Amino acid sequence: MSVVVVGLHERDTPLELLDRLAIADEELPKALAALGDSPHLAEAVIVSTCLRTEVYAVVERFHDGLADIHAFFAARLSGTGTSLAELEERLTVAYDDAAARHLFAVAAGVDSAVLGEGEILRQVRHAAARAREERSLGPVLDPLFRHALEAGKRARHETGIARGITSLAHVAVAAAQEQLGDDLSGRRVLVVGAGEMAQGIVAALGELAGAPELVVANRRPARAEALVAGRGRAVGLGALAEEVGAADVVISATAGDEVLLSVTDVNVALANRPERPLVLIDTAVPRDIDPRVGELAGVRLRDIDDLRLLAEAAMTTRRSELGKVDEILDEELERHRADARGRAAAPLVTALREQAERLRAAEVERLAGALGEEERALVERLTRSLVAKLLHEPTAQLKAAAGSARGERLAEALRSLFDL
Repeated sequence: MSVVVVGLHERDTPLELLDRLAIADEELPKALAALGDSPHLAEAVIVSTCLRTEVYAVVERFHDGLADIHAFFAARLSGTGTSLAELEERLTVAYDDAAARHLFAVAAGVDSAVLGEGEILRQVRHAAARAREERSLGPVLDPLFRHALEAGKRARHETGIARGITSLAHVAVAAAQEQLGDDLSGRRVLVVGAGEMAQGIVAALGELAGAPELVVANRRPARAEALVAGRGRAVGLGALAEEVGAADVVISATAGDEVLLSVTDVNVALANRPERPLVLIDTAVPRDIDPRVGELAGVRLRDIDDLRLLAEAAMTTRRSELGKVDEILDEELERHRADARGRAAAPLVTALREQAERLRAAEVERLAGALGEEERALVERLTRSLVAKLLHEPTAQLKAAAGSARGERLAEALRSLFDL
């Protein structure tokens, strides 16, 4: 069996194609079930964010499993006009240690548009939790994802990779400030959505010295109400057009798969507002705002690609920490290998110890009639200690060599010598 990751990243993929292949949270059960239908995939986790869509899987047969994952992505291209050849040119593949190292880098924020961003750690945790709910996370990927989260936390705590602007939400707010002269005090900011990204945006707005007037619009107004928590107003999406017309800044961050603001919608909003610029920032993938809106007079539209470029300016200091992060991730990868080797050897080690314990207990029981209570207790301690010491070195050698040709030879020898 091998662990593989197959996916798309915004560095190598046009935003339009990334839009089409993004998997919304509500789609995950169906998508994981589709992967689970493959006879060549034993486990699967999908990490789909505004910057990437990746499938992590345990494959029984490498090439067959890889073909099934490619087919999964290809099925989502139906009706988009993108060819399978174009898709396959952009899909990246890594397996085994390289796949684990890639996931560790993702969790650490090294593979993000905003180096060291905080959202991705939560997104990796959420992806694993959703796969666990759908029973597609098993004994190989579960410890891998747990270890990736530990690696991501360690990288942030022990280096300066997360110093300064650390999230796409903060970059989105910085983009709004850049467009309006760095001061949002007294401005009306409309946040569309109430999910994780929207929560980050509202938190980033709350950190500003001059707090803007806040409005949160969401399909479920109760969630918007919980998000504003007395710091502003909450409205439903039915009031979106009216609120856009009254806003200075609109930051959209939903997890849906449909356009919320079309050219027509924004034209109506512009007709109902004074002569002042309207700043629209679309953090969503798939997009919430029709990109043609940016061509309208008086509108300044920024999308994920623009935010990535803005984030570049804050990267210099954090890039100097990459060497330290790489050292941590290499250490964590080696620790993961050791843990995996231990898990691979565990069934055989357990069988060996159980057999030794059965023989030990049987011999003590055979002598029980000739032993007093104190003598039996002494024999119990002595034999348990002797068995543990005798098995320590074979167990350590087997665990250390597990996963290698030498490990296979040692395992076969143990099975043969002890009839396991």
